[in-house]
Amino acid sequence: MSTYHLKNSDDYQTAYQNSINDPIDFWANIAKNNFDWHKPWDTVFDWHQDTAKIQWFKGGRLNITENLLDRHLAQRGQSTALIFEPNDPSEPHECITYQALYLRVNKMANVLKSQGVKKGDRVCIYLPMIPELAISVLACAKIGAVHSVVFGGFSATALATRINDCDCRLVITSDGGFRGAKIIDLKDIVDEALEACPGVATVLVVERIKTKIRMKEGRDQWLAPLFNAASDQCQATSMEAEDPLFILYTSGSTGKPKGMVHSCGGYMVYTAYTFKNVFQYQPDDVYWCTADIGWITGHSYIIYGPLANGATSLMFEGVPSYPDFGRFWAIIQKHKVHQFYTAPTAIRALAKESLDFVRPYDLSSLKVLGSVGEPINEEAWQWYSDHIGKGTTPVVDTWWQTETGGIMIAPLPGITKTIPTYATLPMPGIEPVLLDENGHLLEGATQGFLYIKHPWPSIARTIWGDHDRYKATYFPKFKDKYMTGDGALRDAAGNYRITGRTDDVIIVSGHNLGTAPIEDAINEHPLVAESAIVGQPHQIKGNSLFGFITLKDEPTPETEAVLHKAINELITKRIGAIAKLNEMIFCPGLPKTRSGKIMRRILRNIANGTTDQLGDTSTLLNPEVVDQIIRLAKK
Repeated sequence: MSTYHLKNSDDYQTAYQNSINDPIDFWANIAKNNFDWHKPWDTVFDWHQDTAKIQWFKGGRLNITENLLDRHLAQRGQSTALIFEPNDPSEPHECITYQALYLRVNKMANVLKSQGVKKGDRVCIYLPMIPELAISVLACAKIGAVHSVVFGGFSATALATRINDCDCRLVITSDGGFRGAKIIDLKDIVDEALEACPGVATVLVVERIKTKIRMKEGRDQWLAPLFNAASDQCQATSMEAEDPLFILYTSGSTGKPKGMVHSCGGYMVYTAYTFKNVFQYQPDDVYWCTADIGWITGHSYIIYGPLANGATSLMFEGVPSYPDFGRFWAIIQKHKVHQFYTAPTAIRALAKESLDFVRPYDLSSLKVLGSVGEPINEEAWQWYSDHIGKGTTPVVDTWWQTETGGIMIAPLPGITKTIPTYATLPMPGIEPVLLDENGHLLEGATQGFLYIKHPWPSIARTIWGDHDRYKATYFPKFKDKYMTGDGALRDAAGNYRITGRTDDVIIVSGHNLGTAPIEDAINEHPLVAESAIVGQPHQIKGNSLFGFITLKDEPTPETEAVLHKAINELITKRIGAIAKLNEMIFCPGLPKTRSGKIMRRILRNIANGTTDQLGDTSTLLNPEVVDQIIRLAKK
């Protein structure tokens, strides 16, 4: 029998060994004994390695929302499912019970059905962090529509690309959103995006900031009247375990964003299991993940994982610095938060501020501190542990990806010994291995490329519309091993520390940004001939973006000043403000191999100031340009 809640080291060791020795039996028991199914599966696991086709609980039928909402109503119907904490602390917060959430999801599902949305249709959700975002996600899942949430910080161009890639027919947005002291004009961005999206027939608009917006006749409708008129009863659509649940786009190193497809059954089982154990959630705890639902962390650990466990999940509209840098700690005190899950970027930003922003608040309710999005540096880990956890609250540094669906490597609080900067040990069912550059298996304490043996239930099944790319990206060399794209080191006790990306993806403030689309945006400028982007260590963001840009004509100080602004405006328009360059230099050329490949390793060293580690540059096509770039970088 597989243990769902791991309570001690023996539980973990037993579960882990069982999951590796017989993963099929392990996950079958977890799925059978902890979730409601319309029909049992015919086959627990099916894996065609040659085609990278992976299936879990094949033939089983369910609706994930019944496992998140319906089954809790009898005993937890009046318990709080979601707490909404608004951007402005003077605005009242909202507690939504499981019963109320169930009814609101039903009404929203009926609204979607009234607009012609049916099973398999794709719905784009472009909303701020308000309850309607979670409700819209769940309403899609209730009727079998495939939701594609797009982070509200993305530009109109990026939004249009995602809408068109998966052929969304309906968009849910709002008149705007609050983010700290800023107001984001989301509807304007949607209007611009839809100029290039002929397939969208309907836009449903939530009123949030109460400002005058343009409503296109025949396409745009205010949500409130439709919602108020809708029935609060809706039959859940029966879904195959392998039917798509959602598409979530992640940056690729080759330009076009990858629409990762997650399925209903395996994703539910794995996110629920990992939530329960990584956060050691107990009934009536208050859990808070600060991520935006536009990212996988928000999908898995604000909505799906917590609600599958009948948890109280807090969602926050604002930012940690508004109205001051004590906002996170004020919310923890206000709601008596037990588990707190945030990003190293936020921790570093708060750590550089005075402890006077922390001291006034009672943080004694905290039982678990989590970190997500990128490897956490030791200084931030220690500050988090000492000043927020008071040296006694475990810090769980979690490693996982959009593609993995759920947490893969993490300490279990009170069970696993935590080590600063280490994600430590794998979750049951996860078998990491380290390989060298030639694909040889590395044993013992070592460092190498991180791969995962044997698929787990929540692995993404494909890239929407491009399974060949999925296979080439994640199973490129070894058909029996998933390539994470990350490097890692392992100590003698088997603990893992993630060392960062090994491809052309840079993690900035926890967001994976592919270099190719940023370079494409820069290269659109008529004065730009070529560009290359690398990451540069940043005290707050973890990494910032450094651009090396070659112009068609030699620049003057005046044109450089204008170009700095113009290039970042181009990036903001094409991708979003999160991808703006922190630094850029205009150089006479880029270092290239004789085959024409840009030597990014050299550019990274220049950006990081480690020009004594460039190695032999004499074999470059243009070795002289390296010294010229170094001189420009030192100016």
